[in-house]
Amino acid sequence: MNIGIVCYPTFGGSGVVATELGKALAEKGHRVHFITYSQPVRLSFVNENLFYHEVFVPSYPLFQFPPYELALASKMVDIVQNEKLDVLHVHYAIPHASAAYMAKQILRTKGINIPVITTLHGTDITLVGKDASFEPVVTFSINQSDAVTSVSADLKKETYEYFAVEKDIEVIPNFINLERFKKQPKEHFRAAIAPDGEKLLIHTSNFRSVKRVDDVVHIFDGVRKQMPAKLLLVGDGPDRPRIEKLCRELGLLSHDVRFLGKLEAVEEVLSVSDLFLMPSEKESFGLAALEAMSCEVPVISTNAGGIPELNVDGVTGFVSNVGDVEEMVKNALTVLDDANLPRFKAAARARAEEFAVDKIVPLYEACYQRAIEAVMAGV
Repeated sequence: MNIGIVCYPTFGGSGVVATELGKALAEKGHRVHFITYSQPVRLSFVNENLFYHEVFVPSYPLFQFPPYELALASKMVDIVQNEKLDVLHVHYAIPHASAAYMAKQILRTKGINIPVITTLHGTDITLVGKDASFEPVVTFSINQSDAVTSVSADLKKETYEYFAVEKDIEVIPNFINLERFKKQPKEHFRAAIAPDGEKLLIHTSNFRSVKRVDDVVHIFDGVRKQMPAKLLLVGDGPDRPRIEKLCRELGLLSHDVRFLGKLEAVEEVLSVSDLFLMPSEKESFGLAALEAMSCEVPVISTNAGGIPELNVDGVTGFVSNVGDVEEMVKNALTVLDDANLPRFKAAARARAEEFAVDKIVPLYEACYQRAIEAVMAGV
């Protein structure tokens, strides 16, 4: 199968999932063409079936904002024609689904009818898509897709609740590469960070308000008052200066809380961690938590969005109401107790194995095939 994948090339969940999906498809023998404005951060050319096509957006004085959607649609038309693609899979509704619709209409004038699959990842529906200036386009683009998937049942429910979507939405959860995300022998690294055997708590995110990183710090502060512990913060974003200030106000020193910035090999840091904190206000799935669980790291999270579909309360960690820092501290201490931690770690890895890439990718392949057959049959 010759597949075009359109995504954001960033560290964000939708870009990571799209890139990992493309790599997995290429390893299975499909030819995969990434179409985006820069090379995806997790894309490495180690497979002859992977291709990258850059979307160039010309800059003209007439345009206050570069017309990325138009450049993207034109690039899709070019790649579909010249690479003989069988299907277009767009990740994140805005602006990829609408650009794909435009490309599809252009291609029809050339006698080409290519199916478009749209995968909804979260904020394209729960945040950006609800904006009145985008809602009509998002609704139309979803309904014009040949197939629609979402990464959790909660996101599917919310899409139907807030948009007049007429298409059937298939839930295909996010997945994990169990070989990459597994506990690694990095004890020298752990010893350097926690020389006295302190417990290591970790949080990874884009440091935006929805992630509630201030709650992460308060949870850690509560744990630290009960047992020796360190906190690793991975990622970067607009809230980082405020979080650094909060740490100083709480008397947390640089050796207590380490800001590691954006990391490509996040699995190496997860491998030495004991507990993952995800007190998010909203998560459509919780890919960062899945990566942690695959590295045998239990999760303390909220019960928001699709997180409870992944983090099993009392088994792989605990879930609490948004903002209930006191309960999250209590639950964290329960997990970190030496008598309990091995059990939670084993359960976290076992749960992650249910989302193995070789179990989820066939669901996408079947979705592609159904869309192709429906288009060929004129349905």
